[in-house]
Amino acid sequence: MPVALPAPVLDLLTLKGTVTVAEPAAGRFRRVRIESETLAGLEVRPGQQVRVLVGGGLALRTYSIWRYDPGGAVELRVLDHPGAGPGARWARHAAVGDRVRLRGPEGSFVLRPDAAHHVFVGDETASVAFGAMLAALPAQARISGCVQTQTAADRLPLPHGDRLTWTLRGEGPLVGAVRALAPQPGGIAYVAGEARTVQQVRQVLVREAGWTRRSVLTRPFWAPGRRGMD
Repeated sequence: MPVALPAPVLDLLTLKGTVTVAEPAAGRFRRVRIESETLAGLEVRPGQQVRVLVGGGLALRTYSIWRYDPGGAVELRVLDHPGAGPGARWARHAAVGDRVRLRGPEGSFVLRPDAAHHVFVGDETASVAFGAMLAALPAQARISGCVQTQTAADRLPLPHGDRLTWTLRGEGPLVGAVRALAPQPGGIAYVAGEARTVQQVRQVLVREAGWTRRSVLTRPFWAPGRRGMD
């Protein structure tokens, strides 16, 4: 059975914060904002994540950063779903005033700002990271992609979202939408979401569309029966 670490040890490994906003967002998403002085001035790259101690401090769960305020705030969009684990349950019951421990920003699935073309492909779980990446791109950036959700209500309001193709899961596999999009090589593709779908999309881009492997960044966020992939 996991054992909670003593507070002095946690102080060395985590940052402290307080929930200042906890409310419904789009569809099954919940908005959680965490603030503290210790969160000010962090180096955050669009697409990175934080790990939050949940379940009474016995489990770490990873969440993409939706928005970061250098003044000392991290905003999350956490997806709720049937059979939710401790991470989704934490977000579902989070309340203003709750104390939170989290680790600093991490992860290499991040925006490559100098790319000639940015292609975003993924599902609901990927759309949070996509939101941060898209918000960092200028209006003149070349942007395309496909985002698939369970329902239209689960579509987060992504910056430049009108340049993306939105599909519903019942309309067919995501790889079909990628084939229809047929993005030309020469940029960076950000592919994230369900593990098997991520692999299938990568194969379509590399083997069929001619993209190099190095130009396709992938991040499997979940797999059936296994929500956390960390």
